[in-house]
Amino acid sequence: MALDPSMPILVVDDYQTMVRIIRNLLKQLGFENVDDASDGQAAIAKMRDKQYGLVISDWNMEPMTGFELLQRVREEHALAATPFIMVTAESRTENVIAAKKAGVNNYIVKPFNAQTLRSKIESVCTG
Repeated sequence: MALDPSMPILVVDDYQTMVRIIRNLLKQLGFENVDDASDGQAAIAKMRDKQYGLVISDWNMEPMTGFELLQRVREEHALAATPFIMVTAESRTENVIAAKKAGVNNYIVKPFNAQTLRSKIESVCTG
């Protein structure tokens, strides 16, 4: 199954430069329907307003971390099935395990390129 370029994607990161980088990579992959949120609260609000095909969230954010966002998304019935990819600068095993237990669909360690992003999205969205 091919990736749907019209699939709405939400990028969550408190660092605007990272949001731009991920947006550009998604654009290279053909995705045009990309929204962003600068924190977990804003992400939850946007997810309640719009059905996203994928959430790509940074782990290290204030005041709500990407991990806490993932937990909130999985607890909320209407949002629980949304595919979720966590992005982090450090690949600490305990983080990976915690994220898996909380229901993350995949994990990307920075830095990454368009090919890595594509393969992660394909594994999550065509699974």
